Amino acid sequence: MGLFNSFNISASALSAQRLRMDIISQNIANVNTTRTEDGTPYRRKVVLFQEKKEAAPFSQYLSEESRNRYLTGSGVRVSGIVEDPTPFKEVYDPSHPDADENGIVRMPNVEIVTEMVNMISATRAYEANVTALNASKSMAMKALEIGR
Repeated sequence: MGLFNSFNISASALSAQRLRMDIISQNIANVNTTRTEDGTPYRRKVVLFQEKKEAAPFSQYLSEESRNRYLTGSGVRVSGIVEDPTPFKEVYDPSHPDADENGIVRMPNVEIVTEMVNMISATRAYEANVTALNASKSMAMKALEIGR
């Protein structure tokens, strides 16, 4: 593993967690959106992560040296942003403009508590990657000082 691999791994994680925080913020902002462009309530979005791996032909996995090289991850990437399929919440509010004939309003499937827990988790993961990046940077600086 080279020196810059650790920088790249931390940088990919920082970008992924930043996107996760953006999506969580979007969910929180739309907690009361009962009508989107397609006429339905806002549907919660979730970010999916996947390990980034270096591609290698199958034949290269057979040697010991390449197995160590190619089985080591090289960061994380966002594999997609999907909508949460959980059902919408139904609230009785006959005065709401989007209420049906029974006075029921379909509200988004966003739970503020869940989103806040996810935001704290994303923030902690971001902080951990900043710490790892700073540790890698510190080790690189110490290695450069050896040559003085």
